[in-house]
Amino acid sequence: MNKPSDDKDFIAAPSPADTIVGKPPRARVADAVDPDETAGAKLERKRDYLEGFLAKKPEEEGASGAGGKLQQAVVDALKEIYDPEIPVNIYDLGLIYGVEVDDDCDVTVIMTLTTPHCPVAESMPGEVELRAASVPGVRDAEVNLVWDPPWGPEKMTDEARLELGML
Repeated sequence: MNKPSDDKDFIAAPSPADTIVGKPPRARVADAVDPDETAGAKLERKRDYLEGFLAKKPEEEGASGAGGKLQQAVVDALKEIYDPEIPVNIYDLGLIYGVEVDDDCDVTVIMTLTTPHCPVAESMPGEVELRAASVPGVRDAEVNLVWDPPWGPEKMTDEARLELGML
């Protein structure tokens, strides 16, 4: 049987209760205000900040990503595809659930059809993919056909409802 010895092979970490850490100093307004700054110098500092703010040019809108030019161009291209049975484009009809553009300019379109037995179930996703891929700047396009959530008339835009006499 091994006898406990006084020679230890390890060093125990101190208990958190053994270490006393003082509170960090609080930030005070007086620390941020320069008491030697004159009113004219303060006004000049504010004027410099305002001029820099007003002179800043808006950041250039990226081509990819949500709200980008490329996404809008793909949406505009999809608005040119009409359902053969209904005189409304598939975007306003609510068949397009999402258009995503990644940093590599690859487009993913998430869409559905009015029913799984839709007569254009075989051709419509292919047409959407071709139309999205034909937009200048798009490297590749992919269509994901989903059935959940199911399509319903409430997904149509007001313009589509007006066109169909549903308003």
